[in-house]
Amino acid sequence: MQLFYTSDISNGYAFFDSEESQHGIKVLRLRTGDSITFTDGYGNLYEGVISNADPKKMQAQIISSRIDSDIKPYHLHLAVSPLKNSDRLEWLIEKSVEIGVDEITPIICERSEKTNIRRERLMRIVVSAMKQSLKYSHPLLNQPEGFSTFVSRQHSYNKLIAHCNTEIKRVSISEAVKPKENYLILIGPEGDFTGPEIELAIEKGFNPIHMGTNRLRTETAGITACCSIYLSNL
Repeated sequence: MQLFYTSDISNGYAFFDSEESQHGIKVLRLRTGDSITFTDGYGNLYEGVISNADPKKMQAQIISSRIDSDIKPYHLHLAVSPLKNSDRLEWLIEKSVEIGVDEITPIICERSEKTNIRRERLMRIVVSAMKQSLKYSHPLLNQPEGFSTFVSRQHSYNKLIAHCNTEIKRVSISEAVKPKENYLILIGPEGDFTGPEIELAIEKGFNPIHMGTNRLRTETAGITACCSIYLSNL
């Protein structure tokens, strides 16, 4: 199934941005009267018929809609330090969306080598990965936030911090996670969280975890966290 995405829906019609329109009209060679399937990113799936085959602003009349019946029994918020290598961060974003992350927040840590992200590009990757994996809910990509500010805010989920400091008691992620629970997991920069950062997170209610004896890159740790939550719910 070819899945399109738009949140611009009103009065029984859906309107697509230039990227989606270009793909549909120029790449797939769709024409007026052709049927398409699309999501609004809020868990709804639509069937429609193209009413205007404009490659800059494709329009479709909605024929039917339904709510996604395969809703995940958990919510996963991944807070991760931006990576110096943009390609690795993009890979992490893409794969975490495919696996089933619901929210991503870049956190700026003491050892973060990069403090900004290319948000528009990353948003396109989020949409592409959502469509590729046939998901109907658009994951949130938040603006970067300082570590201490982020961990000090109120979070309603089970809170975990993954780190490599063996002097601080940790449990494995497989021990820490349970099915049908919501989680916020902190993943640090290449040089790991500092001792004071770990202590602050623990003070704010985050439980320390590890992901085995191997030392993982940031993007690998992020994917491991996503897979752990996903597999615990199968």
